[in-house]
Amino acid sequence: MRNKIFFAAVLLLAMAVPGLASAATADDVTRVVYHVNQGDPGVHMGALRNVQNHINAVGADGMDIKVVMHGGGINLLIGASQNPDLQAAVDSLKLQGVDFQVCRNTLASRNVPLEALYDATEADVVQSGVAQLSILQREGYTYIKP
Repeated sequence: MRNKIFFAAVLLLAMAVPGLASAATADDVTRVVYHVNQGDPGVHMGALRNVQNHINAVGADGMDIKVVMHGGGINLLIGASQNPDLQAAVDSLKLQGVDFQVCRNTLASRNVPLEALYDATEADVVQSGVAQLSILQREGYTYIKP
């Protein structure tokens, strides 16, 4: 009898708390988007350390991490072309499945060719960095601004 009451209470709680019932059936992928829009190399290294610390704490398995760069944030990949420390951090994160996305609007407004960005391809370019942040949040990504 106690088990039935306990089960009923848990069931009522799951129905009363939005998202709790669906959380049990959702996949176990943790989705996170890191937002980088500052041009400071120190901020870039700090952001990449944050991403690595996140992976170290939870593990790369079951993680879907994106780094969205626009405005001064594209300097992260421009700087990685010349800075071996930035380059190594980007390479390491990419090997762990981190996806780096670059704003097409920023590239166009700053007249920066894609080739100026370290290890970036057309597949890494999104139309708008801010729009991409909104889209990803709507898709369930947790927003982090280092």
